[in-house]
Amino acid sequence: MQGERLKKWRETEKMSQEELAEKSNVSRTTIHLIESGQSSTVKIRTLQKLAVVFNKQVKDFF
Repeated sequence: MQGERLKKWRETEKMSQEELAEKSNVSRTTIHLIESGQSSTVKIRTLQKLAVVFNKQVKDFF
C-alpha cells in the first residue's frame, strides 16, 4: 500500500527514483524497496522525509 501510493505520487510529479532520493535525502535503494513492496518495515522518519516532498502527511501513506 505505501509503495503503491509513493510510486503514484512520484510518477504524477514525473520524478525518477533518483530525483526523489535527492529531494528527500532517502536512498534510491530504499525508495525502490518501498515501491516494490520488498521492504517489510519502513521507519516513520523515512515516511516523513518522503511525505514532505509531496506536501503530504505520513497518515496519507495508509
